[in-house]
Amino acid sequence: MKDDTIRLPLAPAGPATERPISLAIVAMGGQGGGVLTDWIVQLAEAQGWEAQSTSVPGVAQRTGATIYYVEMMPMLDGRKPILAQMPTPGDVDVVIASEFMEAGRSILRGLITPDRTTLIASNHRSLSVTEKIAPGEGIADSSAVSSAIGVVAKREIVFNMDDLAVRNGSVISSAMFGALAASGALPFEREQYLGIIREGGKGVDASIRTFEAAFRRVGSGETAVVPAATDLPSPAPSSAVTAASPPNLGPSAPSASSTPLTFEPDARLKPLLARLSTILPAEAQSMARAGLCKVVDYQDLDYGSEYLDILETIAKEDERASGADHGFAFTVNAAKYLANAMCYDDVIRVADLKTRMQRRDRIEKEIGLRDGQVMATTEFMHPRMEEVNGLLPAGIGRWIEAHPRLYGWLDRRINKGRRIRTYSLPWFLVLYVTGGMRFLRRGSLRHQVEVAHRDAWLATATRMLGRNYQLGVEVLQCQRLIKGYSDTHARGHSKFDKVLATIKLLEARSDAADWARRLRDAAIKDGTQKQLDSTIATVKTFL
Repeated sequence: MKDDTIRLPLAPAGPATERPISLAIVAMGGQGGGVLTDWIVQLAEAQGWEAQSTSVPGVAQRTGATIYYVEMMPMLDGRKPILAQMPTPGDVDVVIASEFMEAGRSILRGLITPDRTTLIASNHRSLSVTEKIAPGEGIADSSAVSSAIGVVAKREIVFNMDDLAVRNGSVISSAMFGALAASGALPFEREQYLGIIREGGKGVDASIRTFEAAFRRVGSGETAVVPAATDLPSPAPSSAVTAASPPNLGPSAPSASSTPLTFEPDARLKPLLARLSTILPAEAQSMARAGLCKVVDYQDLDYGSEYLDILETIAKEDERASGADHGFAFTVNAAKYLANAMCYDDVIRVADLKTRMQRRDRIEKEIGLRDGQVMATTEFMHPRMEEVNGLLPAGIGRWIEAHPRLYGWLDRRINKGRRIRTYSLPWFLVLYVTGGMRFLRRGSLRHQVEVAHRDAWLATATRMLGRNYQLGVEVLQCQRLIKGYSDTHARGHSKFDKVLATIKLLEARSDAADWARRLRDAAIKDGTQKQLDSTIATVKTFL
């Protein structure tokens, strides 16, 4: 067969020159990765080098990071070098990661190698979307990254650059630029780096302050691979917050129910606390105090007394089941999960949390609100008829449920997504008044439903306690599956019902507690319920 391929001479044009210096920057949106890349390119060009940058964008809001790539090289005899557009595994001199797990991803991509790469990374965590939406504990384990960094990098510079930048009033890109300067990975002087920042003209003072702090930190040798404390998720996705300079008087309303609450016991609680110390074993008292404060804060003192009534009964059952031999684990877990069950999220609760000053203060701190700025909060609300009907007195709510046509007519008018500017006085008052309607809660349809669920759950756990102590504890912990409100709450209930029904089939087995734990863990980690259904199918094969 004839070969018509045209072959051109590909002899080298001349002797090989030095290779370019390559840098990969991995940063998330809003962290100044593009600014840092521009600074590095300008730095090289200011010294007469040829530099080129490219970027591969990731997905916004922490589902992916943008990879910026820079190559630089001095020109040889006036000839410009040909520079690559993408990093090649095993051929990167400097990797700069704006977050700890992004450093881990750079390792997996092969960008960091022990014979060549200097790794500059911040060891703080910004939780990914998959970590935030996990029904249970979905935070990824950072230890694997910590262990790998010391092995795969030629040199590592790792510390909390995000915290350093915040404390100096800038963003993390300035801290990473300072760490790069101190690393000596590029053949440029510190003043040349600072000159590039000064040319920017925006936020120069804060950027230089952050640069100098990072430069000193690296120079002191105070860097560590150990990851810093995990960042808390930013305000719940049901709200959008903006900060604006023009004054616009009026209160703002915070968002949904993940806000941590503090409740300092006062004189009103003293009788209940005194009673708690006499009816519960010492091992459970600390947890019960926290639960009591939460329940009273949620409703009132009478509700706190009801909480103690139930705990007292549970403690007696625990004692009869030789709970002392188990550290009264049943009562300790009941103190925790009973409080959670009694403090379910309903319309009143959500409205109350959205108008609390603690949440407003937290959001102002998180967005860095400055003097002269006013915060506006927009809440994304999508109420269903179930939530509204649950707020009604039990008799009326059940009557409406018994008339499907009326229920559907109301649902079509209520079940709509809405963006509500809670910063305005009218909407704030609506939420504030709704949050103050807790006196209606104990007569509502929703409360009757929650009490029925609570009593059935505790009865099942107590019954199993007599046969298998650990199984009773595992059933109590199944309450973890139920959280949130609206669709989230409904999905949690569905998982809870599946898990508890399967546990009842297993309760006669000696390994029932182990299987209960596996079922619960599968339900917690599995948003789609496929893993849970698979575990249930496995259980049914040996029944």
